[in-house]
Amino acid sequence: MKPGDAVTIHQLLGRIAYFHTLFIEPALTSNKQPGAGEACCNHKSTAGYRQPDVGTVLASTAWAVLDEIATTLGDHLRLCPDSDHRCCAACRITASGAAIAQAWTVTEHRSYGLPLPADPFARACRTTAATRLALVFTQQHGASCGALAQAETPDADLLPDSDDLPLTGELLALWQDPLAATRSPVVSWLNHCTDLNDIHRVLQQGGTTK
Repeated sequence: MKPGDAVTIHQLLGRIAYFHTLFIEPALTSNKQPGAGEACCNHKSTAGYRQPDVGTVLASTAWAVLDEIATTLGDHLRLCPDSDHRCCAACRITASGAAIAQAWTVTEHRSYGLPLPADPFARACRTTAATRLALVFTQQHGASCGALAQAETPDADLLPDSDDLPLTGELLALWQDPLAATRSPVVSWLNHCTDLNDIHRVLQQGGTTK
């Protein structure tokens, strides 16, 4: 990675935290316990813990904010059944990114009076966010992840446009290629909103100039 890339990554992680705290968290409805997902690389392995783990890699970086957000998302989060500090760090980023994308997608639909998203749509958002975030994490920290290499390729036609779901759309767009030159917010008018009602009003007025 080039000098300055870490700063860009930290800024984008901060934007996720900012959006979640300001817009999503007040409107969250899920309070169930996290569900069980696939076993992470380290807990699948019978040859010992080989991938960089949560305790030694994730906890000491800015990426930990994704884990912190995901733990508040109830059953949107699907953790390794043996979840602990020895879990593969990249797998945890994958699970956290998926949970955040699903929570944002569902919350935006509810807040804008839209029908709840169909499973293929929600799955495409989950998978895309998870893969894009985990890929940048592994590039930055020189990690590898077998689960990431085997991740399904979502149907790009199902992904939301930022004019329909501004928060989810920007999340997916900003992490598509976050280190390609200087990135800027995809939906700049979001910076002038204070809650989801504000966003909904802008959408209703068709004032989605980027």
